[in-house]
This record gives sequence, C-alpha cells and structure tokens, in this order.
Amino acid sequence: MIMEFFNKYKLGIIGIFVGGILGYAYYHFIGCNTGTCAITSKPFNSSAYGMLMGYLMFSTFDKSKKKDIKA
Repeated sequence: MIMEFFNKYKLGIIGIFVGGILGYAYYHFIGCNTGTCAITSKPFNSSAYGMLMGYLMFSTFDKSKKKDIKA
C-alpha cells in the first residue's frame, strides 16, 4: 500500500525533497541580510517555498494515464 502510493507520486515526493534542500541552500548561501525579505529571511519559509516549487516542477514530468477528451 505504501509502495503503491510512493510509485504513484514518486516524482512529486522527490521534488519536495530536492526543493527543500535547494530552498535551504538558497537561504544559507544567498538569503536576506536585513531580515525584511518575506521568503528568504527565515530558513523555514525558504525551505517551504523550495518544497512547493520542487513539487510543482517535478510533478509536471509525471506521465500518468489521462484520458483524451474528444469534442
């Protein structure tokens, strides 16, 4: 059951991990020195935004079986 879930959403899950790592790396290496930036001022915000972007980017490559709608 867990393996079925992972196989179905594996690209999205991988995207979440990759995005989280890259989001934290962006905070750590570039970040915001003044603390006024909404996304990059805190590591949680930057990582969460990275996770969201990673999921969205990786899930676009998912080749799920979709039915073609013919008009």
